[in-house]
Amino acid sequence: MATRVTMIPGDGVGPEVTEAAQRVLDATGVAIEWDVRPMGTGAFEAAGTPLPAETLAAIRSSRVALKGPIETPVESGLRSANLALRQELDLFANVRPCHRYPGVPSRYEDVDLIVVRENTEGMYTGLELEHDTPEAEALISFIEATQGRTVRPDSGISVKEISARGAERVVRFAFTWATEHGRKRVTASHKANIMKFSDGLFLEVARAVAAGFPEITFDDRIIDALCMQLIQAPERFDVLVMPNMYGDLVAELCAGLIGGTGVAPGGHFGGADGRELAVFEATHGTAARLAGTNRADPVGVILSAAMLLRHIGERDAGDRVEAATAEVLADGTSVTFDLREPDDDRPAAGTFGVADAIVARL
Repeated sequence: MATRVTMIPGDGVGPEVTEAAQRVLDATGVAIEWDVRPMGTGAFEAAGTPLPAETLAAIRSSRVALKGPIETPVESGLRSANLALRQELDLFANVRPCHRYPGVPSRYEDVDLIVVRENTEGMYTGLELEHDTPEAEALISFIEATQGRTVRPDSGISVKEISARGAERVVRFAFTWATEHGRKRVTASHKANIMKFSDGLFLEVARAVAAGFPEITFDDRIIDALCMQLIQAPERFDVLVMPNMYGDLVAELCAGLIGGTGVAPGGHFGGADGRELAVFEATHGTAARLAGTNRADPVGVILSAAMLLRHIGERDAGDRVEAATAEVLADGTSVTFDLREPDDDRPAAGTFGVADAIVARL
């Protein structure tokens, strides 16, 4: 029986890279029924919203999706359709594997870590007050009355929200992921030395959860020190877990260590234990200038598709996709222009040439 997967092609290069990934998944022999749904600018132009209710319903029904990059038109009224998707489906854990594959241009050789990012709280809740508004003035007055602190009246204000429940479930997810994938260390990152009641709560909860996983080594790093140490020696780290905005920034930093977002997969997980709903996606942007040129790098979304296969119980097929992709990267013949060294004058492959090379390896 075929597994139904919601496919969201997205905008820009999204339709090309997701089609490339679809070709690879179909070549594994795993029976998949693709349910194609719109999201982003194309959806807004057709339906007046970048996140149609029908797309959300399709993901809730299939419980798993493969998604291309999307853009959120300013005129849609949404801050971010991606953020809205995560909040609507309560996709609270974002997993970003960062593995350095031989053949990919990078300054580093030994990088193999996982970034687990809390996905629904922190600085990205959308709780903001515009400067010089009655709402901002009311909050400024409240802060002055209760904290004795003066906030300039022309300030825009963002609210950072970290709950004990939100911290507990994402940290538990990170430890469970580490256990299931043979990882030995979990590092929580924070700014608890300054933000004692938000990041301090995150660290307190992380330590409590860690006590229930004695087989996993636990430590913590202040976020600025973590960034420095990742640049110095990324091989020190294994699984990283942190609040929303820190995870966003650190995941991009770690993608830079392995050759860029073009080769960096990602998945968003939700539900009671983080296993009930999952959306896998390329971690790069829409790259509109490359749309329709058959030049975009599909590796990130293909590796995300390998994560999807493992998620639906097709571990062997997922491992084969990753192995075939690694072989194509190591060989270096059939890769896109962004994966060429500056002095490599061989012609680059196109988006679908990469997919065909991976299919041939399969």
